[in-house]
Amino acid sequence: MKCFHYFKDRSRSRLQKSAPILNNQSKTDTSEAQRVIKSSCSATSPRSIPELYEEKAQNLRVFTFSELKQATNNFSRLLKIGEGGFGSVYKGGIKPVEGKGDPIVVAIKKLNRDGYQGHKQWVAEVHFLGVVEHPNLVKLIGYCAVDGERGIQRLLVYEYMPNKSLEDHLFHKDYPPLSWDSRLQIVLGAAEGLAYLHEELEIQVIYRDFKSSNVLLDDKFKAKLSDFGLAREGPKAGHSHVSTAVVGTYGYAAPDYIETGHLTSKSDVWSFGVVLYEILTGRRSLERDRPKSEQKLLEWVKQYPAESRKFGMIIDSRLENQYSISAARKIAKLADSCLVKSAKDRPRMSKVVETLKQIVVQVAAAESPPMKYADGAEDEENEHPVKGVGASESAKRRMAHLAKISEHIGGVSRRRFMIMHRAKVT
Repeated sequence: MKCFHYFKDRSRSRLQKSAPILNNQSKTDTSEAQRVIKSSCSATSPRSIPELYEEKAQNLRVFTFSELKQATNNFSRLLKIGEGGFGSVYKGGIKPVEGKGDPIVVAIKKLNRDGYQGHKQWVAEVHFLGVVEHPNLVKLIGYCAVDGERGIQRLLVYEYMPNKSLEDHLFHKDYPPLSWDSRLQIVLGAAEGLAYLHEELEIQVIYRDFKSSNVLLDDKFKAKLSDFGLAREGPKAGHSHVSTAVVGTYGYAAPDYIETGHLTSKSDVWSFGVVLYEILTGRRSLERDRPKSEQKLLEWVKQYPAESRKFGMIIDSRLENQYSISAARKIAKLADSCLVKSAKDRPRMSKVVETLKQIVVQVAAAESPPMKYADGAEDEENEHPVKGVGASESAKRRMAHLAKISEHIGGVSRRRFMIMHRAKVT
């Protein structure tokens, strides 16, 4: 899906030649950077992202253009692993800092030369990823900034994520379907990344572009948020929101943000709710090739409430019934709470994380995972795992109990009684 931008920023500033651009901003950038909040985890006046960046800038490597050109075999098409409105991403190998040892495999993003706006987002990404540090955020290794006769060159070097994105595995048939457990772990990791940005830093960071394509997966399918070009600092103390031009991706942006331009952390919460329904249904937030009544995911799922018997009809068929219907209902209810119209009534991401952890624990504690259901529309109190061979220990105990009871059943033979009840316990 393409990003949208309702209002163009008309301000312009003179670009500088290399790395020092990271420490200088236009008047517009400066005013935006000062919009901070007093985080619940900070007792002192919070500093801005550029101020925090000055402390940690030395942790990033500054690459020459020739280094990255060599690392990607002159940006070979054979090494291209991604492409979007921002430019292209290549797989490459860079030398270790000390210059010894095997090359380090990395992902190198080369921005299109589209002038000021691209440069502005590149600066934002360096600033934010240069400051944040969390297991569920992609790591920025370094950058390259060169202005030459052939124009500007803006590149970013990240840790390599071999399993691509959540979007790839949910919607592209070339990839094997994600298991139920994997989906839960991925959305939990993504939620923890957002909670860190919203509530655990000296300042609040609003991600502003949460979607399945920005949730990358490492070699163990651990989720990491990427692409911070649209990230913003939250409102400063005493303010309820940040007023900004509306940018983001159709189908994921909160309606209150689109209508008013008022950005808050609850804008990210809405986007997270959309992705929760994507992992349940295996459908994109917007699919133009479906019947009109099914094109918009959030409108379609309203026809199948979490408590209804027909709820199971929306679950991704690629799961092949290998999931917990009770957990799926809870995920849908959590998504609904993230998608309420009033932004202030949506939960904080820390609460979302807490709920997801409870769901994951409940699934893990199930007697016979994975759970398989005949049609996905059973009542929760009648749910029982179906095993390919034999009955579960619980079922065996219940069979023995029923056999004992049947000795006292009058008017019905023991054999008939057992046949009547066998289907309920196997």
